[in-house]
Amino acid sequence: MSTETAPARTDEDPSTTRRRHHVCPWWLGYPLVSPLRRLVENPERTLGLHVQPGMRVLEVGCGMGFFTLPLATLVGEGGRVISLDVQPRMLAALERRARRAGLEKRIQPRLCGADSLGLAGDAGTIDLAVLIHVLHEMPDAAAALGEVQAALAPAGRVLLIEPPGHVSKAAFEEQIQAAAVAGLTVERRLDRRLAVVLRRAA
Repeated sequence: MSTETAPARTDEDPSTTRRRHHVCPWWLGYPLVSPLRRLVENPERTLGLHVQPGMRVLEVGCGMGFFTLPLATLVGEGGRVISLDVQPRMLAALERRARRAGLEKRIQPRLCGADSLGLAGDAGTIDLAVLIHVLHEMPDAAAALGEVQAALAPAGRVLLIEPPGHVSKAAFEEQIQAAAVAGLTVERRLDRRLAVVLRRAA
């Protein structure tokens, strides 16, 4: 799992209602944190309208931190970024990059499982959950979103963005339906095609 999903594909497994998801290989994390990527996907522009100083932000599928370091800058000294990934090597690289940037005190890297984000201790504490280019890699979108929903503070929001190159519009709408099952509703759709802000359903 990571926010960088260059080769990810999803195939239906006829023997189960779950899908087989292919996680981005750890070694692809290096080119995907290249400064060149900022020319086509600027993290500050993507995140800036959603993050305020002092926020407690949950980032699911952080990879090597293309979005993590900008998040840590945006939340400021009083904020925290909890960054989850299933791959230890991704997290190790994130920690090295955070130290070099002087942001390690604002970032809490956590190893999670493929079937659980491990958020039981974070119930009601998250101001913003960020899932960028990752939900299609998860074997059970509704279950993952349910964990995220339970972690949200009362006024918490979810920023969900998927890559058009890997996720069809129809598949994204299925994710919106999975969000509804998890107790989340669309607050607004963003200008980019596969991007929404979600909040707790009333």
